[in-house]
Amino acid sequence: MRRRGLLALPCLAALPALAQDYPLRPIRVVVAWPAGGGVDTPTRLVAPFMGRVLGQALVLDNKGGASGTIGEAEAARAAPDGYTLLSTGLGLNTNNMLFRNLSYDAQAAFTPVGQIAEAPVILVVRADHPARDLAGLIGMMRARPGLLSYFSSGIAGGLHMTSLILMNRAGVTATHVPYRGGSQSIAGVMGGDTDWGFSTLPQAVPLVREGLLRALAISSPARLPGLAEVPTVAEQGFPGFNRAEAASFWAPTGTPAAAVARVQRALVAALAEPEVRARLETIGMTPVGSTPGELAATSAEYRTQAAELIRREGIRLE
Repeated sequence: MRRRGLLALPCLAALPALAQDYPLRPIRVVVAWPAGGGVDTPTRLVAPFMGRVLGQALVLDNKGGASGTIGEAEAARAAPDGYTLLSTGLGLNTNNMLFRNLSYDAQAAFTPVGQIAEAPVILVVRADHPARDLAGLIGMMRARPGLLSYFSSGIAGGLHMTSLILMNRAGVTATHVPYRGGSQSIAGVMGGDTDWGFSTLPQAVPLVREGLLRALAISSPARLPGLAEVPTVAEQGFPGFNRAEAASFWAPTGTPAAAVARVQRALVAALAEPEVRARLETIGMTPVGSTPGELAATSAEYRTQAAELIRREGIRLE
Protein backbone atom coordinates (compact mmCIF):
# COMPACT_ATOMS: atom_id res chain seq x y z
CA MET A 1 0.00 0.00 0.00
CA ARG A 2 1.45 3.36 -0.97
CA ARG A 3 1.61 5.98 1.77
CA ARG A 4 -0.99 8.74 1.35
CA GLY A 5 0.15 11.23 3.95
CA LEU A 6 1.97 10.84 7.23
CA LEU A 7 0.29 11.45 10.55
CA ALA A 8 -2.57 13.68 9.43
CA LEU A 9 -4.56 15.13 12.33
CA PRO A 10 -8.37 15.48 12.17
CA CYS A 11 -9.94 18.76 13.09
CA LEU A 12 -10.73 18.50 16.78
CA ALA A 13 -13.14 21.43 16.76
CA ALA A 14 -15.48 19.47 14.50
CA LEU A 15 -15.86 16.55 16.88
CA PRO A 16 -19.27 16.34 18.56
CA ALA A 17 -19.81 15.88 22.26
CA LEU A 18 -19.61 12.08 22.02
CA ALA A 19 -15.89 12.30 21.33
CA GLN A 20 -15.38 14.21 24.56
CA ASP A 21 -17.06 11.46 26.61
CA TYR A 22 -15.73 8.47 24.69
CA PRO A 23 -14.29 6.08 25.75
CA LEU A 24 -15.74 5.27 29.14
CA ARG A 25 -14.31 1.74 29.34
CA PRO A 26 -11.45 -0.30 27.78
CA ILE A 27 -11.50 -0.89 24.03
CA ARG A 28 -11.09 -4.41 22.69
CA VAL A 29 -8.82 -4.74 19.65
CA VAL A 30 -9.35 -7.96 17.70
CA VAL A 31 -6.00 -8.70 16.04
CA ALA A 32 -6.78 -10.97 13.10
CA TRP A 33 -3.29 -12.49 13.02
CA PRO A 34 -1.15 -14.42 15.50
CA ALA A 35 1.26 -12.73 17.89
CA GLY A 36 4.65 -11.62 16.69
CA GLY A 37 3.92 -10.91 13.03
CA GLY A 38 3.62 -7.84 10.85
CA VAL A 39 0.12 -6.94 12.11
CA ASP A 40 0.42 -7.83 15.77
CA THR A 41 3.81 -6.17 16.38
CA PRO A 42 2.96 -2.58 15.35
CA THR A 43 -0.47 -2.88 16.96
CA ARG A 44 1.15 -3.95 20.22
CA LEU A 45 3.61 -1.05 20.02
CA VAL A 46 1.03 1.71 19.59
CA ALA A 47 -1.69 0.32 21.90
CA PRO A 48 -0.26 1.51 25.26
CA PHE A 49 0.34 5.03 23.96
CA MET A 50 -3.10 5.20 22.38
CA GLY A 51 -4.55 4.10 25.71
CA ARG A 52 -2.86 7.02 27.45
CA VAL A 53 -4.36 9.49 24.98
CA LEU A 54 -7.82 7.93 25.20
CA GLY A 55 -7.77 7.47 28.97
CA GLN A 56 -8.75 3.81 28.58
CA ALA A 57 -6.69 0.72 27.79
CA LEU A 58 -6.67 -0.99 24.42
CA VAL A 59 -6.95 -4.71 25.15
CA LEU A 60 -5.54 -6.87 22.36
CA ASP A 61 -7.28 -10.14 21.52
CA ASN A 62 -5.44 -12.26 18.93
CA LYS A 63 -7.79 -14.29 16.75
CA GLY A 64 -5.48 -15.57 14.03
CA GLY A 65 -6.06 -18.11 11.29
CA ALA A 66 -7.65 -18.60 7.87
CA SER A 67 -5.98 -15.58 6.23
CA GLY A 68 -7.37 -13.27 8.90
CA THR A 69 -11.00 -14.26 8.39
CA ILE A 70 -11.48 -15.70 11.90
CA GLY A 71 -10.61 -12.42 13.58
CA GLU A 72 -12.38 -10.34 10.97
CA ALA A 73 -15.60 -12.33 11.43
CA GLU A 74 -15.29 -11.88 15.19
CA ALA A 75 -14.96 -8.12 14.86
CA ALA A 76 -17.75 -7.92 12.28
CA ARG A 77 -20.16 -9.40 14.84
CA ALA A 78 -19.34 -6.77 17.46
CA ALA A 79 -21.64 -3.89 18.33
CA PRO A 80 -20.65 -0.72 16.43
CA ASP A 81 -20.28 1.32 19.61
CA GLY A 82 -16.60 2.20 19.45
CA TYR A 83 -15.54 -0.45 21.96
CA THR A 84 -14.36 -2.99 19.40
CA LEU A 85 -11.67 -2.35 16.80
CA LEU A 86 -10.10 -4.63 14.23
CA SER A 87 -6.39 -4.70 13.45
CA THR A 88 -5.54 -6.59 10.28
CA GLY A 89 -3.46 -6.62 7.12
CA LEU A 90 -4.01 -6.51 3.39
CA GLY A 91 -5.94 -9.78 3.34
CA LEU A 92 -9.05 -7.90 4.45
CA ASN A 93 -9.21 -6.53 0.91
CA THR A 94 -9.08 -9.90 -0.82
CA ASN A 95 -10.76 -12.44 1.45
CA ASN A 96 -14.21 -11.87 -0.05
CA MET A 97 -12.74 -12.66 -3.48
CA LEU A 98 -11.65 -16.10 -2.29
CA PHE A 99 -13.80 -17.35 0.59
CA ARG A 100 -17.28 -18.05 -0.69
CA ASN A 101 -19.00 -18.68 2.62
CA LEU A 102 -17.77 -15.81 4.76
CA SER A 103 -20.26 -14.55 7.31
CA TYR A 104 -19.37 -10.94 6.48
CA ASP A 105 -18.63 -8.67 3.53
CA ALA A 106 -15.42 -6.88 4.42
CA GLN A 107 -16.25 -3.75 2.45
CA ALA A 108 -19.71 -3.51 4.05
CA ALA A 109 -18.80 -4.72 7.54
CA PHE A 110 -15.99 -2.29 8.38
CA THR A 111 -15.24 1.39 8.27
CA PRO A 112 -11.61 2.55 8.03
CA VAL A 113 -9.90 4.16 11.01
CA GLY A 114 -6.27 4.51 9.95
CA GLN A 115 -3.20 2.69 8.76
CA ILE A 116 -0.71 2.03 11.54
CA ALA A 117 2.45 1.22 9.62
CA GLU A 118 3.83 -0.32 6.49
CA ALA A 119 6.98 -2.25 5.73
CA PRO A 120 8.68 -4.13 2.94
CA VAL A 121 8.85 -7.89 3.21
CA ILE A 122 11.91 -10.10 3.08
CA LEU A 123 12.54 -13.24 1.03
CA VAL A 124 14.16 -15.95 3.13
CA VAL A 125 15.36 -19.53 2.88
CA ARG A 126 16.67 -21.80 5.62
CA ALA A 127 20.30 -21.21 6.57
CA ASP A 128 21.61 -24.32 4.78
CA HIS A 129 19.54 -23.94 1.61
CA PRO A 130 21.60 -24.33 -1.60
CA ALA A 131 20.29 -21.00 -3.01
CA ARG A 132 22.80 -18.30 -2.05
CA ASP A 133 21.06 -15.41 -3.82
CA LEU A 134 17.85 -14.61 -5.69
CA ALA A 135 19.32 -15.58 -9.04
CA GLY A 136 20.23 -18.98 -7.64
CA LEU A 137 16.74 -19.54 -6.26
CA ILE A 138 15.10 -18.54 -9.53
CA GLY A 139 17.50 -20.79 -11.42
CA MET A 140 16.44 -23.73 -9.23
CA MET A 141 12.75 -23.00 -9.89
CA ARG A 142 13.39 -22.68 -13.61
CA ALA A 143 15.23 -26.00 -13.71
CA ARG A 144 12.53 -27.81 -11.72
CA PRO A 145 9.17 -26.17 -12.54
CA GLY A 146 6.68 -26.54 -9.70
CA LEU A 147 8.92 -28.77 -7.57
CA LEU A 148 10.21 -26.16 -5.16
CA SER A 149 7.72 -24.90 -2.57
CA TYR A 150 7.10 -21.47 -1.09
CA PHE A 151 5.23 -20.46 2.04
CA SER A 152 2.80 -17.72 2.93
CA SER A 153 0.74 -16.82 5.97
CA GLY A 154 -2.52 -17.05 4.02
CA ILE A 155 -3.93 -17.48 0.54
CA ALA A 156 -4.00 -14.21 -1.43
CA GLY A 157 -2.64 -12.20 1.48
CA GLY A 158 0.06 -9.64 0.85
CA LEU A 159 2.90 -12.15 1.20
CA HIS A 160 1.30 -14.63 -1.20
CA MET A 161 0.67 -11.86 -3.71
CA THR A 162 4.27 -10.68 -3.50
CA SER A 163 5.55 -14.18 -4.25
CA LEU A 164 3.19 -14.51 -7.22
CA ILE A 165 4.30 -11.19 -8.67
CA LEU A 166 7.96 -12.18 -8.41
CA MET A 167 7.39 -15.59 -10.02
CA ASN A 168 5.26 -14.03 -12.75
CA ARG A 169 8.02 -11.60 -13.63
CA ALA A 170 10.68 -14.32 -13.47
CA GLY A 171 8.61 -16.78 -15.52
CA VAL A 172 8.91 -19.57 -12.95
CA THR A 173 6.53 -21.66 -10.86
CA ALA A 174 6.58 -23.24 -7.40
CA THR A 175 4.11 -25.01 -5.14
CA HIS A 176 2.28 -22.80 -2.64
CA VAL A 177 2.07 -23.93 1.00
CA PRO A 178 -0.20 -21.59 3.01
CA TYR A 179 0.05 -21.54 6.80
CA ARG A 180 -2.15 -20.27 9.61
CA GLY A 181 0.20 -17.38 10.36
CA GLY A 182 3.73 -16.06 10.20
CA SER A 183 5.24 -18.08 13.04
CA GLN A 184 3.99 -21.36 11.57
CA SER A 185 5.30 -20.48 8.11
CA ILE A 186 8.72 -19.58 9.49
CA ALA A 187 8.84 -22.85 11.43
CA GLY A 188 8.00 -24.65 8.19
CA VAL A 189 10.83 -23.14 6.17
CA MET A 190 13.32 -23.61 9.00
CA GLY A 191 12.29 -27.26 9.26
CA GLY A 192 12.71 -27.85 5.54
CA ASP A 193 9.01 -28.25 4.77
CA THR A 194 9.21 -25.37 2.28
CA ASP A 195 12.05 -23.85 0.27
CA TRP A 196 11.44 -20.13 0.40
CA GLY A 197 8.94 -17.36 0.97
CA PHE A 198 8.40 -13.72 1.80
CA SER A 199 8.03 -12.96 5.50
CA THR A 200 7.34 -9.86 7.54
CA LEU A 201 10.36 -8.14 9.05
CA PRO A 202 9.41 -8.63 12.74
CA GLN A 203 9.02 -12.35 12.11
CA ALA A 204 12.15 -13.02 10.03
CA VAL A 205 14.83 -10.46 10.80
CA PRO A 206 15.73 -11.75 14.31
CA LEU A 207 16.20 -15.24 12.85
CA VAL A 208 18.30 -13.87 10.00
CA ARG A 209 20.53 -12.10 12.53
CA GLU A 210 20.83 -15.31 14.54
CA GLY A 211 21.94 -17.19 11.44
CA LEU A 212 18.90 -19.46 11.39
CA LEU A 213 17.56 -18.05 8.12
CA ARG A 214 19.28 -16.59 5.06
CA ALA A 215 17.83 -13.41 3.56
CA LEU A 216 18.01 -13.28 -0.23
CA ALA A 217 16.12 -10.09 -1.02
CA ILE A 218 14.07 -7.21 0.36
CA SER A 219 10.95 -5.96 -1.45
CA SER A 220 11.60 -2.20 -1.00
CA PRO A 221 12.99 0.06 -3.76
CA ALA A 222 16.18 0.67 -1.75
CA ARG A 223 18.12 -1.36 0.81
CA LEU A 224 17.14 -0.88 4.44
CA PRO A 225 19.71 0.87 6.65
CA GLY A 226 19.50 -1.86 9.27
CA LEU A 227 19.83 -4.63 6.65
CA ALA A 228 22.25 -3.03 4.22
CA GLU A 229 23.75 -6.42 3.35
CA VAL A 230 20.43 -7.67 1.94
CA PRO A 231 19.96 -6.62 -1.71
CA THR A 232 16.60 -5.55 -3.07
CA VAL A 233 14.56 -7.63 -5.50
CA ALA A 234 14.75 -4.66 -7.88
CA GLU A 235 18.54 -4.61 -8.05
CA GLN A 236 18.65 -8.37 -8.73
CA GLY A 237 17.08 -8.17 -12.15
CA PHE A 238 13.56 -6.87 -11.44
CA PRO A 239 13.65 -3.07 -11.78
CA GLY A 240 10.71 -1.25 -10.23
CA PHE A 241 9.79 -4.12 -7.90
CA ASN A 242 8.24 -2.57 -4.79
CA ARG A 243 5.91 -4.34 -2.39
CA ALA A 244 4.91 -3.55 1.18
CA GLU A 245 2.77 -5.12 3.88
CA ALA A 246 0.52 -2.99 6.07
CA ALA A 247 -1.27 -3.04 9.40
CA SER A 248 -4.42 -0.98 9.84
CA PHE A 249 -7.23 -0.27 12.27
CA TRP A 250 -10.86 -0.72 11.23
CA ALA A 251 -14.14 -0.46 13.14
CA PRO A 252 -17.50 -2.18 12.65
CA THR A 253 -19.65 -0.23 10.22
CA GLY A 254 -21.98 2.07 12.11
CA THR A 255 -19.40 3.04 14.71
CA PRO A 256 -19.98 6.76 15.47
CA ALA A 257 -17.78 8.99 13.35
CA ALA A 258 -16.73 10.90 16.45
CA ALA A 259 -15.41 7.71 18.05
CA VAL A 260 -13.53 6.78 14.86
CA ALA A 261 -11.98 10.25 14.77
CA ARG A 262 -10.97 10.03 18.43
CA VAL A 263 -9.25 6.66 17.89
CA GLN A 264 -7.50 7.93 14.76
CA ARG A 265 -6.26 10.97 16.68
CA ALA A 266 -4.89 8.67 19.38
CA LEU A 267 -3.13 6.61 16.70
CA VAL A 268 -1.51 9.74 15.28
CA ALA A 269 -0.37 10.80 18.74
CA ALA A 270 1.08 7.36 19.46
CA LEU A 271 3.00 7.31 16.19
CA ALA A 272 4.44 10.74 16.98
CA GLU A 273 6.10 9.34 20.11
CA PRO A 274 9.88 9.07 19.55
CA GLU A 275 9.97 5.70 21.33
CA VAL A 276 7.30 4.22 19.07
CA ARG A 277 8.87 5.59 15.89
CA ALA A 278 12.30 4.34 16.89
CA ARG A 279 11.03 0.86 17.68
CA LEU A 280 9.10 0.64 14.42
CA GLU A 281 12.06 1.84 12.42
CA THR A 282 14.33 -0.68 14.17
CA ILE A 283 12.27 -3.48 12.65
CA GLY A 284 12.07 -1.76 9.27
CA MET A 285 8.50 -0.46 9.60
CA THR A 286 7.42 3.04 8.61
CA PRO A 287 4.74 4.78 10.75
CA VAL A 288 1.84 6.06 8.66
CA GLY A 289 -1.14 7.29 10.71
CA SER A 290 -3.39 7.89 7.72
CA THR A 291 -6.89 9.32 7.86
CA PRO A 292 -9.94 7.10 7.29
CA GLY A 293 -10.30 8.56 3.81
CA GLU A 294 -6.70 7.82 2.92
CA LEU A 295 -6.99 4.26 4.19
CA ALA A 296 -10.17 3.79 2.16
CA ALA A 297 -8.42 5.04 -0.98
CA THR A 298 -5.32 2.86 -0.63
CA SER A 299 -7.49 -0.17 0.17
CA ALA A 300 -9.58 0.38 -2.96
CA GLU A 301 -6.42 0.66 -5.06
CA TYR A 302 -5.05 -2.57 -3.58
CA ARG A 303 -8.33 -4.42 -4.22
CA THR A 304 -8.22 -3.44 -7.88
CA GLN A 305 -4.65 -4.66 -8.28
CA ALA A 306 -5.28 -7.85 -6.30
CA ALA A 307 -8.43 -8.72 -8.25
CA GLU A 308 -6.49 -8.62 -11.50
CA LEU A 309 -3.70 -10.77 -10.08
CA ILE A 310 -6.18 -13.31 -8.66
CA ARG A 311 -7.90 -13.52 -12.04
CA ARG A 312 -4.66 -13.80 -14.00
CA GLU A 313 -3.10 -16.40 -11.71
CA GLY A 314 -6.32 -18.37 -11.21
CA ILE A 315 -5.92 -18.23 -7.43
CA ARG A 316 -8.44 -20.33 -5.56
CA LEU A 317 -8.76 -21.93 -2.15
CA GLU A 318 -6.63 -25.05 -1.93
